[in-house]
Amino acid sequence: MSVKTDVVSVVISPDSNVIEIRVSGKLSKEDYDVFVPEIENQIAQHGTVRILFDMHDFHGWETAAIWEDIKFGWRHFHDIERITMIGEAAWEKGMTTFCLPFTKADIRYFDRKEEIVAREWIVEEK
Repeated sequence: MSVKTDVVSVVISPDSNVIEIRVSGKLSKEDYDVFVPEIENQIAQHGTVRILFDMHDFHGWETAAIWEDIKFGWRHFHDIERITMIGEAAWEKGMTTFCLPFTKADIRYFDRKEEIVAREWIVEEK
């Protein structure tokens, strides 16, 4: 299953707890309104999820979207096991530190050239 807006594409496999979110451009509140319910369905089905957040030409969040992201993080503080961030800019790497207070997930950042390793890490057993 997949969900898509102009900025974000979410790929969900019903047989896995891994959710792939690909973003480019700037995330809006409306983007969250589209994909958050799908992620919450996966949490309800699997108990916990793992998120692969793939950023390409990403420009961050609109103000209202930042608030949606914070609310989502607090609401699902214990529901996300791992977050893999794949990016191409130094500020994107810094997001791993920024996200720490909002989740109990193990978060790791990988440069675009490490994408294969990132994809392996998100699915590997603990």
